[in-house]
Amino acid sequence: MENCPLAAAPGPPPHVDICPPRRRLPGASDSKMTSMLTCSARTLPAISPWAARLAVRSLSCSPQLQTAAQPKTKKTLAKDGVKNIVVVDGVRIPFLQSGTSYADLMPHDLARAALKGLLNRTDVPKDVVDYIVFGTVIQEVKTSNVAREAALGAGFSDKTPAHTVTMACISSNQAMTTGVGLIASGQMDAVVAGGVELMSDVPIRHSRKMRKTMLGLTRAKSLGQRLSLISRIRPDYFAPELPAVAEFSTSETMGHSADRLAAAFAISRLEQDEYALRSHSLAKKAQDEGLLTDLVSFKVPGRDTVVRDNGVRPSSMEQMGRLKAAFVKPYGTVTAANSSFLTDGASAVLLMSEEKALAMGYKPKAYLRDFVYVSQDPKDQLLLGPTYATPKVLERAGLTMADIDVFEFHEAFAGQILANMKAMDSDWFAQNYMGRKSKVGAPPLEKFNNWGGSLSLGHPFGATGCRLVMTAAHRLKKEGGQYGLVAACAAGGQGHAMIVERYPQ
Repeated sequence: MENCPLAAAPGPPPHVDICPPRRRLPGASDSKMTSMLTCSARTLPAISPWAARLAVRSLSCSPQLQTAAQPKTKKTLAKDGVKNIVVVDGVRIPFLQSGTSYADLMPHDLARAALKGLLNRTDVPKDVVDYIVFGTVIQEVKTSNVAREAALGAGFSDKTPAHTVTMACISSNQAMTTGVGLIASGQMDAVVAGGVELMSDVPIRHSRKMRKTMLGLTRAKSLGQRLSLISRIRPDYFAPELPAVAEFSTSETMGHSADRLAAAFAISRLEQDEYALRSHSLAKKAQDEGLLTDLVSFKVPGRDTVVRDNGVRPSSMEQMGRLKAAFVKPYGTVTAANSSFLTDGASAVLLMSEEKALAMGYKPKAYLRDFVYVSQDPKDQLLLGPTYATPKVLERAGLTMADIDVFEFHEAFAGQILANMKAMDSDWFAQNYMGRKSKVGAPPLEKFNNWGGSLSLGHPFGATGCRLVMTAAHRLKKEGGQYGLVAACAAGGQGHAMIVERYPQ
């Protein structure tokens, strides 16, 4: 990895005044630890013009982080002339660390398992489903339309169309909103949306020089032409091209971007580790209490039946503190402990028009309401999608942060989550980068990812969006709330946010 850019920053370091709420995170240890949410001042070298401009401003505290939530509005978000779209139900197979029980499978095997789990959960007749759309990121070349292959494997009719979408970490979000559009437009009544990722087996290609040579050999018409091509092969032709979680436009890994973002917002290593410990602790609690009801077991061929996520591992601050920087070495603050891990998994949800669902006797889980997609600078603001998407979706829905009872944000990195919270809580950032008069405010931590998140449950790139929506729906029912807000960042500097409304009891 490259050297830390902070070490070479010229000139005197500017100062950042941070004032997050005074609250200890659940699961944090009591010894020798300041809370993530303690007002402090930190010294930070400027790492880019954007970071330097941000670093000299004060990010003010939002009262929403320090006070109880306002009483929620009781109005519904139904709109005249617009179909109500509901989530009938949704499932996911357990999310597993790559290289474990799913290692010998293919992506369509996981997607098929999720589809079968959804069919078993809902008892929906296969011929009722009009369309299937799945999200994925790193595609298996043998099953480039994994939605179609999984659907056929799950027993759906060959007359049921299916297609695959890719939008990095918000691929299954895109799959769901594609389904929403198909239903809202009157084209369909029932759509299955989902996502899948298998990081245990990713495509590794020959070098381009070798690929061109091999393709040339298939076109050669004589032995002499073949021998001529073979004679040009050099040792470097055999170097493989390994896939990387990196931005094509910047050649920077997402972890490196997360490290710079954390530095720009003065997020300490301690704060990141404390947040990661919170995620694992809450996920373990949710597991033990049986709250993760979207899970369906999966009998892996030749192996045992998998019944739970295997990445939930509460540790201690001391153990986490011993890990070295994973990306910006040696001074970075992003480590394996405060990052989401490479994950295998799949998810699926059944979407219907409310009219269709009720006619079939279903009791839906939730309405899917307003949603937005955003994009911004893929270098310095790669992971700030939730910051840009949240105020837009709230405005579309006519809601405020105080109306939201449940927040479910994708946790790519602990530093990414904390940076988004500080950006959302900054009037200066809103005015200078978002063209807004004032900040939207950060989500109250007591409403935020209360059953764990991607840091602990795992993050199969193409499948996380459905998990977020189903967790929001289940939390709304469990906690008696009305509105949930789902948000996520994605590669390319993109983001998504959606309002989920609990279906009336």
